[in-house]
Amino acid sequence: MRKFGKILFGAAALSALPALAWGQDAPTLESLAANDAFVFNTLLFLIGGFLVMWMAAGFAMLEAGFVRTKNVSMQCLKNITLYSVAGLMFWVVGYQLMYGGGTFFGKFAMMSYAAEDVGTGYSSYSDWFFQMVFCATTASIVSGTVAERIKFWPFVIFTVLLTGFIYPIVGSWEWGGGYLDSKWGFSDFAGSTLVHSTGGWAALIGAIVIGARKGKYVDGNVHPIPGSSMPLATLGVFILWLGWFGFNGASQLAMGTISDADSIAKIFVNTNMAAAAGVIAAVIYCQLRYGKIDLTLALNGALAGLVAITAEPLTPSVPFALLIGAIGSILACLTVPLLDKLKIDDVVGAIPVHLVAGIFGTLIVPLTNSEATFIGQLVGVVMVGVFVSLVSAIIWFALKATIGVRVSEEDEYTGLDQAEIGVPSYPEFVNG
Repeated sequence: MRKFGKILFGAAALSALPALAWGQDAPTLESLAANDAFVFNTLLFLIGGFLVMWMAAGFAMLEAGFVRTKNVSMQCLKNITLYSVAGLMFWVVGYQLMYGGGTFFGKFAMMSYAAEDVGTGYSSYSDWFFQMVFCATTASIVSGTVAERIKFWPFVIFTVLLTGFIYPIVGSWEWGGGYLDSKWGFSDFAGSTLVHSTGGWAALIGAIVIGARKGKYVDGNVHPIPGSSMPLATLGVFILWLGWFGFNGASQLAMGTISDADSIAKIFVNTNMAAAAGVIAAVIYCQLRYGKIDLTLALNGALAGLVAITAEPLTPSVPFALLIGAIGSILACLTVPLLDKLKIDDVVGAIPVHLVAGIFGTLIVPLTNSEATFIGQLVGVVMVGVFVSLVSAIIWFALKATIGVRVSEEDEYTGLDQAEIGVPSYPEFVNG
């Protein structure tokens, strides 16, 4: 009986807590709804943010598997460094450039905000964190393309400028309510162009300026350079696939209503199905084209499907999401031999995946989203491409002319683990 009495007393006490917390007057239904929406919206940003942060591990494992044993430690170092640099630069200047408004190039200022601005419907801290991890993703795309022959510090300097200035300025044109959004109605739900093709253009220019790895193209022939670990690369893709649910799902930007929650669920389904279609399309393509199935193309097929659906993961039906993922994957597969013909050495296939599939996914948004137009999407793709390519070229050439961007031929042969950082990942295969 005493235990039952304690339960009744506890229930009465708990029922009084809301009134005590809000003063003597009980909260209204409207205030409770606003409070709940604030909590759920903030939770969405935080969960989505740490899922996208986990993608940094996916990129690290993917790249570690695709490079040779003598360069694995370097790729791991680059990935943890670029994530850290992105966080610092987005705090110092990137967030304000992206969302501060002002000019065509955003607003240059140190970040400042209120942590609990109830009027926004979410904690500003959670918003900053969610936007920051997107910034880091852009830099991860560059890392894999220029692997195995770039010096560490020039890469870090480029990452500083990419994450602090290039990406935030591009993002401000759409997500910051800037030129592409206000003048052209450009639509990029979660960043097929703003994130993925931005990283893709920067990677493409870097690969051209730095040049191919020694031995990749000899006497007009392409010599494949196998990676160190396909299990690691596969693990990386699964991690990226998981993180993409935060990437696309949390880009709904709200979870405080039944409608928002249902939209997020639909985004999850479309995201997953586009990736699955990307894998199957790549597997079938390889079997028909080469007579054998290339695991690396299957892995990148998943990522290409994910990138393609990212521009609009909400409005397509599931069959259309499957089609988007499959076409994005096939386009990525077709781009790989094209890059080889042009002697553009992309170690992990980031250009076919993030640039080509990103452009495709952006251009077809109007097929399912009537608020977007084909001309608006095209203008957005071209503007981002021209701006990122031009600025990236200036930075890459400036680095090449001053401190140099490429390691010596001897260091490239030895491997960057030994030559640049002195910590081999696989000591028994140090010259593998």
